[in-house]
Amino acid sequence: MEAEEVDNGSIHPRKKMRRKELLAKKKAVEEIIKAASSEKDPLSSVHPHAHYHTKGLSVYMESGRGNKLTSHLKQYIQKLLKVNMEVPFGSQWPVEEKVKRKDMVSPEARYIFVYEDRYSDGKAELPISLTEKGESSSSNGGIVGFVHYRFVVEEEVPVLYVYELQLEAVVQGKGLGKFLMQLIEDIACKNRMGAVVLTVQKTNASAMKFYMNKLGYIISATSPSKFSYRTGLETNYEILCKAFNDEAKSVFEDKS
Repeated sequence: MEAEEVDNGSIHPRKKMRRKELLAKKKAVEEIIKAASSEKDPLSSVHPHAHYHTKGLSVYMESGRGNKLTSHLKQYIQKLLKVNMEVPFGSQWPVEEKVKRKDMVSPEARYIFVYEDRYSDGKAELPISLTEKGESSSSNGGIVGFVHYRFVVEEEVPVLYVYELQLEAVVQGKGLGKFLMQLIEDIACKNRMGAVVLTVQKTNASAMKFYMNKLGYIISATSPSKFSYRTGLETNYEILCKAFNDEAKSVFEDKS
């Protein structure tokens, strides 16, 4: 018998090496998350002057953090979430709303806020819906939507997790959501994330179609629906993903 296979009460050399490799990998992932989270303005590193302009719509984007939100932004986020998500969540909304209110002010929460560019050449001013006159946090236009995302570890892989992508009805259907998700994917790749991951309510058919048909996201191998045949448990949501490297693909993409 080879000496390295003898069990004398000490850690097997192969197991010791494996443990060392796992610890090194864990540390490397933690460093990636730490570096991404410490970046002051992730948006500026991929698109310093983020602006989206199309017929009838001109907006620009600014970054934010959950623990630095103004009272106006907090109120706005709460209102828009209720308008957009109360129906998809149905009777579960009161409980979910409390969770979202807590999530939105977390220090880990990162934001992209979308503002009307009212003084853009050739663009008429958009209607102000949820934003009250005089309450805009920007002197150059009212807020019309936001993305809430975080840098987290899922299945030992560093990922950018999209918590919310919320737009007012007046700016929907103009390609803005697709543009924002491209920014998100650019931020993820720039910060060495293995994938972008997000959760969608099954009842939100338009969102499922948007992510899967228009953007190429797939139901993650980690989504509860992939295990329902074993557990017998059905959930009201799916986890979607887009992986960027082989390791992430091996974890999040279903090969069956």
